[in-house]
Formats: sequence, structure tokens, C-alpha cells
Amino acid sequence: MSVDVIAFVLFGALLHATWNAIIKAGTNKFLDAALVSAGGAVTALPFLPFLPMPLPAAWPFIGASAILQFIYFQLVAAAYRAGDIGLVYPLMRGVAPLLIVATSGFILRETLSGGALFGVLTICTGILTLAFEARNGGRNAIVLALANACVIATYTYVDGIGARRAGNPVSYTLWMALLPPILLFTWALSQRGVDAVAAHVRYNWWRGLIGGGGSISSYGIALWAMTKAPVATVAALRESSILFALVISVAVLKEKSSVWRYIAGAIIAAGVLILRLG
Repeated sequence: MSVDVIAFVLFGALLHATWNAIIKAGTNKFLDAALVSAGGAVTALPFLPFLPMPLPAAWPFIGASAILQFIYFQLVAAAYRAGDIGLVYPLMRGVAPLLIVATSGFILRETLSGGALFGVLTICTGILTLAFEARNGGRNAIVLALANACVIATYTYVDGIGARRAGNPVSYTLWMALLPPILLFTWALSQRGVDAVAAHVRYNWWRGLIGGGGSISSYGIALWAMTKAPVATVAALRESSILFALVISVAVLKEKSSVWRYIAGAIIAAGVLILRLG
């Protein structure tokens, strides 16, 4: 991977950690996730007239991605209700790139160099190390987190291939962002009612705009990088977002840290260096 691709993916990881922190700090994680999704769509709309339409071959992938993103946000909310974020987030984000590394040769016919493979596995090891510091969470939280890791790996494949077939990864990303909030808010209205959803939107709309802008930018950078480098490598490097999430949790959310966080941070940083050298 070139230095500029690594730098952009790391910046996208920072944005990813930021919008996750916004959801974590909220009072209703599912509605906040729906707001972030809607904020991404609002951010995308002004740019669509200035971009080419995705090629026809990409539209089935956009539709499949919308369904997978809907499932993803549902599982995120459920997993955070069931267990501690220190357990759930590392499992979701750490297992997903491992699944991609294990299957990308068969699905995409991509071959990683020995150094790149070692760097990917090092980053995943660092992320999974964070699960050791979790104080809360049981079997249900672990099952939900692992199920969502499978969803993350699946939509990474769908969007990685779709962005390549779209002819323009930015255009693909922005069109892809329009459908998930429709599904999420339709579900929210059917489950919570118009009054409850409207009240939450009225007082928390700013979370959606800030988080949505960060979300769509982060994912757009990742999809662009997947057109420049192997999907498995980009997916693993993007999950270094957990390192930024640790800094935010201590510096902004004032959460207590542990020795596992510092060990994990060092392992992740080493993995990024190995990716560059490999």
C-alpha cells in the first residue's frame, strides 16, 4: 500500500471512531444509528448532481448493500444493549477482517504478500486484544457481535466489488447511502411510533448530521482505497479505528483505561507499520 492510501484510510478510521462515539454517547442507540444513517444521506444529496451515475452493473450491489446496512445497524444497537462496548466493538471490528483475509483469495482471487498478510493479522490481533479488558457482556453479546462481524465482512465484499464496477467509487458511495435510512426509519416508526421518533429527531438531529457526514466520508474513503489496494488489506487497516476510539473514550468520554488498551494500541500501530513495509 502506498503512503497516501494508508494516510487516507487512517483518516477514515478516525472519522469512523468519531461517529461511533456519537452513537455510544446517545440515549437511544438504535434511533441515533438511524439518525447517523440519515445524516449520511443528507450529506450525499448535494453532491449527486455533479457526479456520474454508477454503471448499471453496480446497482444490484447498491440494493444488496442497503439491506446489509439495515441488518448491521440493528445488530449494532442490539449488541450494545447486551454487552460492554469494550467487548462488542473489538469482536465486531476485529473478526470481520479475519473473515475477509480467510476468504478473499477464493472470492476475489486476491493474493496478499507475506508481509501484508502478517500486517493484517497483527492489526486483528491488536483489536481482539481489547476484548480482554471488557468487564460486562455475556454469551448473548458475543453471539450478536460475531453475527455482526459476518455482516460487516459480507457488506465489505459487496461494496468493494460494487465500487469497482460502478466506474466511480465516490458516486457508488453516495448513492448507496440513500437507501439504508429509509429502511431504518420505516422500521423505527413501526416499532416506536411517530411521536417517539419525531421527538428524538427534534432534540438529536445534530448527532445525525455530524455523525452522518463522518460516516459517509469514512466509508467513501475505504471504498476508494479498495479500488487501489486489496480489499482484505484495506478492511484490516480501516479497523484501526478502534485505536482512535480508545483515545476518544479516555480523552472525551472520560472512561477508565487499562493496560490492555495500551498493549492493543502498540500491536495495532505495529501492524500498520508492517503493512507499509510489507
